[in-house]
Amino acid sequence: MTNEKKVAFYTLGCKLNFSETSTIARDFQNQGFQRVDFEEPADIYVINTCSVTDNADKRFKTIVKAALKMNSKAFLIAIGCYAQLKPEELANIDGVDLVLGASEKFKVLDYIEDLSKNDMGEIHSCEIDEADFYVSSYAIGDRTRAFLKVQDGCDYKCTYCTIPLARGISRSDTLNNVLNNAREISKQGIKEIVLTGVNIGDYGKGEFGNKKHEHTFYDLVKALDCVDGIHRVRISSIEPNLLKDETIDFVSQSRSFVPHFHIPLQSGSDKLLKMMKRRYQTDLYKERVQKIKENMPHACIGVDVIVGFPGETDALFLKTYQLLSELDISYLHVFTYSERPNTEAVEMKGVVPKNVRNKRSKMLRGLSVKKRRAFYESQMNAELTVLFEGENKKGYIHGFTENYVKVKSPWNPELINTLHRVKLREIDEDGLVRFDWIDQTVLK
Repeated sequence: MTNEKKVAFYTLGCKLNFSETSTIARDFQNQGFQRVDFEEPADIYVINTCSVTDNADKRFKTIVKAALKMNSKAFLIAIGCYAQLKPEELANIDGVDLVLGASEKFKVLDYIEDLSKNDMGEIHSCEIDEADFYVSSYAIGDRTRAFLKVQDGCDYKCTYCTIPLARGISRSDTLNNVLNNAREISKQGIKEIVLTGVNIGDYGKGEFGNKKHEHTFYDLVKALDCVDGIHRVRISSIEPNLLKDETIDFVSQSRSFVPHFHIPLQSGSDKLLKMMKRRYQTDLYKERVQKIKENMPHACIGVDVIVGFPGETDALFLKTYQLLSELDISYLHVFTYSERPNTEAVEMKGVVPKNVRNKRSKMLRGLSVKKRRAFYESQMNAELTVLFEGENKKGYIHGFTENYVKVKSPWNPELINTLHRVKLREIDEDGLVRFDWIDQTVLK
């Protein structure tokens, strides 16, 4: 096989998937392959799948068709969570040539000596308890931020979740590796790092292949704050029981960590939280929000919530709605519960009709719009720092403040990947914020 083949990648799902796709793509490029956009003809298409959404199979089939439309003879590879959970299902889809599981995806180049199309997809997939080693990854999607993987897998047993079945046990990158990757990202002129993993608050477990914690998430935060050249570090989703006071206190005084937290709640009902096997109750969640806001009144707090979990009566849903209404939070990510094979929840009684799930989802999405608007309004006249993105959106350039307020300004390519102090002025009809310049000099 010549090394002048073209390869394209498509990623479904979370920031963790994006970090791993980017790392796998670099492996291809290091072997002489030319990376092209997924919308272009390629010899190989790699699709990194997700198992979280209930229409994962439909989305995958659509992406396969799009790839084959570009090149009917292209070699198609499926990797990721869905490929680990249902390899036979993906292998049976017309056009799919190779399906790789949780461990095998990082050795994809070992499986593609021959790019001849197969009548049926070839499967290489380990038992998930064999996915016990760690592969460092980071993704550079645009020039303004990078997703840095620090942890993988999960030892929690939430009754609705298949991620432990798809990714294995909780394990962490070594602290030295994380810091070296952060330095590599910094050298490329990237201003912001987003920490990612399955359960990043569990960082340190399995760092050297054992079960104990060599370091903690707090240790990681303190060490990353000392890396030169990184202007911002953003913590992605972290469990409320693993977000400790010491971390909140440190972030509030940090050089580079920004006042933005994303903390899963899932339900405002203690009864449902127990049924979900979550490791906290609503009182602890309220304490975490209160602690953040006491230390950082301008902090942005995002929340994950699930609607329609089995046993969620109207009264229990209203508990969730009421709690979210009262909490000083900034926006919601709303997930409509969908049944997952091999989970405890799929066997539970009290199934919520799908039309009711959808109605509740719509209500919470509406609440999210109100919460974001109220948070933005609370930031009017604040002086903040904006990092500008790289895309021209209808004649405007967008950017984010450190506390995740999205702003807009007339398109100017010279602003891309630069930091500027601004004063937030007004919210426009699109729900974005206009501002006044305080200093148009690029902040170093």
